Amino acid sequence: MKIFSTSIQALEKGIQYSGAKHKAISHNIANVDTPNFKRKEIKPNFGETYQRALEANKTDDRHREFSGSSNKAFKMDNTSYSYSHNGNNVDIDKEMSDLAENQIYYYTLIDQMSGKFQSLQNVIKGGRG
Repeated sequence: MKIFSTSIQALEKGIQYSGAKHKAISHNIANVDTPNFKRKEIKPNFGETYQRALEANKTDDRHREFSGSSNKAFKMDNTSYSYSHNGNNVDIDKEMSDLAENQIYYYTLIDQMSGKFQSLQNVIKGGRG
């Protein structure tokens, strides 16, 4: 019997993704004036995530094996276009916007995770406050 549903695991992956994205955005902001710095961007790696989901639901040993089982649910993309004369491609306005969007996403996931654990706590206590 599983105590935690797959939705909690999905929320956990989302929180990990948000943390990695926050780290990349912070790194970009810190290097806004560094010559020839190329911004980093974290993108979800849906192909591998989908492949692992299929593999996890394999119901028979005779089914086809899947290859490329990486633990990464997201990947880093190094964009190479340039905005400034010194070769740096960090746009501080875009980075700050991405940071705000990521914070909203993170807090939404945390709120949902908290609700899941609150429900579990309610069940454990038998509905008694």
